[in-house]
Amino acid sequence: MAEDFGDGSAASAAADMEEYEMLMSTTDVELLKTAWRNEKAAPEILQFQAQLVKRAREQIQLMEETIEDFEESGLDPLTVSLYQMDLDRAQFLLRSYLRVRLRKLEKYMLYIWKNDSLWNRLSEPEKMFVQRCIDDMEKHLEETVLSKLPDNYQSARRQSVISEEDDMVPEPRLDTFVACKTSNSFVSLRLADSERPLEMERQDVSFVLYKVIEDKIGADIDLV
Repeated sequence: MAEDFGDGSAASAAADMEEYEMLMSTTDVELLKTAWRNEKAAPEILQFQAQLVKRAREQIQLMEETIEDFEESGLDPLTVSLYQMDLDRAQFLLRSYLRVRLRKLEKYMLYIWKNDSLWNRLSEPEKMFVQRCIDDMEKHLEETVLSKLPDNYQSARRQSVISEEDDMVPEPRLDTFVACKTSNSFVSLRLADSERPLEMERQDVSFVLYKVIEDKIGADIDLV
């Protein structure tokens, strides 16, 4: 009986390892790395990669369960540690991607909140975070400043923390230069200061103004 149990355990471990290797052969980890690199290099917040993040979380959970099975089956500790390194890498990429977006939300939240295009790029949790922060700022301003104003300044009390003037609202600089490369075989870019388009072959790296390529990021062009 003990021998039969041992054979079954070994077969189960082999099956788990095969499933794990199939998981790691997918491109989602590489796609997540690209999304993180694009987000990190872009001056403005990009479209949230909802489906990619969902798949990455599911894969990380499966990787954690697979490594746990490996440890329980008595697999060589060195081999388990190599799989653990893959798991750590995937977790690092996911956390870094979300952290970069959070920093942009904290820095440009008022600008994003007023811009419908940027607002629609956020995930639902990100929208809730921004709205809660703005509500807290308005409440704090009302309680600490506006409520202390004399009656003849009632018009000022009705002003929102976000005024119609945007001169005090931080904005991302879209006229900055970024390094980019093509993800497709060929891309032609129309530059404002040149009559000739910039032609980029696959994997060519160029330095261009971000606003020239902002609508092509993630589709034809990736940042580096």
